[in-house]
Amino acid sequence: MSGPDAFYAWDWRPRWHQLVKGVVRVHSAGGEQQLLDWVARPTEPRVLAFVNAHAMNAVAESLDFFNAIMSADLVLRDGIGMAILLRLLNQPPGLNLNGTDLIPKILARCSGQCIALFGTEEPYLSRAQEVIVSRLAPGSSVIAAHGFLPVGNYVQLAADHRPSLIVLGMGMPRQEEVAALLRGVLDHPCTIVCGGAIIDFLGNKTSRAPLWMRRSGLEWLYRLALEPRRLFRRYVIGNPVFLVRALRLAAQSLRQERGRPAV
Repeated sequence: MSGPDAFYAWDWRPRWHQLVKGVVRVHSAGGEQQLLDWVARPTEPRVLAFVNAHAMNAVAESLDFFNAIMSADLVLRDGIGMAILLRLLNQPPGLNLNGTDLIPKILARCSGQCIALFGTEEPYLSRAQEVIVSRLAPGSSVIAAHGFLPVGNYVQLAADHRPSLIVLGMGMPRQEEVAALLRGVLDHPCTIVCGGAIIDFLGNKTSRAPLWMRRSGLEWLYRLALEPRRLFRRYVIGNPVFLVRALRLAAQSLRQERGRPAV
């Protein structure tokens, strides 16, 4: 790789600029309802992804992950980190449509339909399946498979059962890569959601933070306290790295803005 392509693979800033431009922001309850309608009524295979501070760091470090998340049909901003970045770039952040809160609403909208859960492990997968059938989306048929199978197994299950909603709970970057592949090979209308830890939450493997922490954007701190070894790199190292990159991107944007001739 040489020339402009080599520079693009090395420098994270063009990727951040492009991804920020692609993030869809919802600013009202009515807009959220329109989003839920879009998700629940697919006309073709399509992918819904979420981008948070951890995803932005992954984008900076992996061109493959950047390509996978940019291939999604809809990308929503998730978390306080993205709100900070957008404000630094003088852009309104909109509502915090994080997957942990939004996906249960999506499941409820798909009540009575076939739903697929691909991710996590037992017994949490079966527990999440039961929560969906009994509480979130009664009347639905739910197929499930743990998150450590070859990708071909998920393709076969989806092709056989033709779910209208597929929720992936495999973590980044695998779920985004699996989502892109599923969309490319499936031939029936479905929405494929990159759900992160949602199946773990539904299966009671991981508990939610108190409501005041969620509203304050501090759920990450609660999760770090629960799983310090697993999440140390993501939050203790990753959050400062994200903030430094966000400030650098904002400074670059300001310099470019000042350098433009007046019209």
